[in-house]
Amino acid sequence: MSAQIIRGIFDVLSLSSILILLVIGMAIIVGMMKVFNMCQGELVLLGAVTGYLCGIYLGNLWIGILLAPIVVGLFGLVLERTIIHRFYVNPQGALLATFAIGLVMRETLRNRMSRQGTPVDAPIQSSIDIGGASLPVWRIVIMVVTLLLALSIGYVLLKTNLGVKVRATLDNPDLVSVSGISTKWMYAGTYAFGSALSGFAGAMIVPLQTLYPNLGYDNLILMFIAVMIGGLGQFAGPLAGAALI
Repeated sequence: MSAQIIRGIFDVLSLSSILILLVIGMAIIVGMMKVFNMCQGELVLLGAVTGYLCGIYLGNLWIGILLAPIVVGLFGLVLERTIIHRFYVNPQGALLATFAIGLVMRETLRNRMSRQGTPVDAPIQSSIDIGGASLPVWRIVIMVVTLLLALSIGYVLLKTNLGVKVRATLDNPDLVSVSGISTKWMYAGTYAFGSALSGFAGAMIVPLQTLYPNLGYDNLILMFIAVMIGGLGQFAGPLAGAALI
């Protein structure tokens, strides 16, 4: 197999992994919660900014990758408790509200960022040679992390007691509330978790795409297409949609 073919296959797998990583958070919020979250891209951007700032001020992007899901997850929790929960019965209102939130976040960050794009160095700069093709190690790391993350979340949702409670709450909150489960915090925790996953994705991909104000927004259309192809009400469908794209 020639180096060109190997590189072509690797590029396809790498790009698919990046999109799947971006879609994982949306698969939770849009796919399972059925909240059309138009600020999903800005959650990715916030994670990328967190990673960048840790790289600048702490000198270590690894710390940023660990902190990004915490920062964005907490932001998502506050967002859900103050605004998002008001629109669960009003999908059109959720669409407009999250679009406005995303616009405010994007423009606020735009005023503090370079419009030209700021390059961010990957934590691992090396490449490996396979069949004469030079393959960046950081892209391989993203592919492996994406696979492990998707499998782990799928296992939790399908095979654990917590996953059963989450799916039951999202499918029939009235019935679940009778059993004593706090649907309010189950929804809040699920939204925060989806936000954290988007923040993690932003910190992971920013070395590949550079940091610029429209980082999340430019990926939003593909993310929504993946969810629409995969279907609502499930976790695996949007990921399959991302892989097909």
